[in-house]
Amino acid sequence: MSTLGAPAATAPARQRVASIDVVRGAVMVLMALDHVRDYVTNLRVRPEDLAAHGSVALFATRWLTHFCAPAFSLLAGLGIGLAMNRGRSARDMSKYLVTRGLWLIVLDLVITPVGWQFGFRLIPAFALVLWALGLSMIVMAALVRLPRAVVAVVALLMIALHNLTDSVTPESWGAFAWAWHILHVPGFAIPGKLFIAYPLIPWVAVMALGWTLAQAYHWNAGQRRALFVNAGVVATITFVVLRAINGYGDPRPWSTQATPALTVASFFNVTKYPPSLDFLLMTVGPTLVVLALVQAARGPIARWLAVYGRVPLFYYVVHIFLAHAVAVALAFAQGRELRRILVVTDPASIPAWYGVGLPGVYVAWALVVLVMYPLCRMYGRIKQERQDWWLGYL
Repeated sequence: MSTLGAPAATAPARQRVASIDVVRGAVMVLMALDHVRDYVTNLRVRPEDLAAHGSVALFATRWLTHFCAPAFSLLAGLGIGLAMNRGRSARDMSKYLVTRGLWLIVLDLVITPVGWQFGFRLIPAFALVLWALGLSMIVMAALVRLPRAVVAVVALLMIALHNLTDSVTPESWGAFAWAWHILHVPGFAIPGKLFIAYPLIPWVAVMALGWTLAQAYHWNAGQRRALFVNAGVVATITFVVLRAINGYGDPRPWSTQATPALTVASFFNVTKYPPSLDFLLMTVGPTLVVLALVQAARGPIARWLAVYGRVPLFYYVVHIFLAHAVAVALAFAQGRELRRILVVTDPASIPAWYGVGLPGVYVAWALVVLVMYPLCRMYGRIKQERQDWWLGYL
């Protein structure tokens, strides 16, 4: 079952789990919103900085995309588990996960930066979501050899307790400060050269949890639906309770703002880097509920989303280049300049006259998603008709 980091679906199409393709496709579409917003917005503020701009609409646009990375990790784990449910051995899976994980890291550090910047400056390198998925898969190469119950307990404990280490600084590790950046605290693992935006913990735990949940696909649909709905509702309620208490669960407490709407935004303004317990409860819980509710989805919207969901890694890589191309076209239309929009490597270089408001962001997002549809459909057919080994890596 292929996902943004999961084993490729080399089995016949009838063995695919359609609901997973639909949910994966939905998060791929949402992900494009975040990246297109980065590229074309004229708002030079962080959406999470409510005090600086006070825009509920901007925050909501960003908040919707918070579901993407957790869903990627969870569904990647499900994909690993489903492949093993179908008979893939732990030994074979371990070998695949190591090579797949290394490939994702290469993509993140070498290939996608070309799209982000339309250039070949690879230093400093930014370790983003593919890095986290790839590194998690390498760890999963060992975990798939363990009993699923053991892995489930370890994953849940890591998710629940990792915020206890928030006070631990990389500096306290001395010469091994780089290791703590890789494990838990975003920052430069190699000063000026390698910035870790997505540390391993707790992303690997989300992937491991997905792997254990794949066992539910041995059950009948009703039992599986009940498990996912119940687990998702419990996670969501736990988020609301912990967040309301404003204690453990997130290093950034919510507070009363200038308006009731901004106060609600503050309540949902939880920490993503690294993802706090509250962040994961808020996102993984509803994702599980949606997975249960779309089990029987077969309508036109489901079919449309599944086109993206069947080729997520292809979508991810190509949409970066496409979003940047739209930004270049916008810059030419506004300023008659052919220029790169360096949202990752040099945001200060973006001219003040460039960009559009939120309505324009949504128009550009729709354009990117629509253009991606025939490309994904074409590539999906290629994967369905051919069995070349390299297709399992894109």
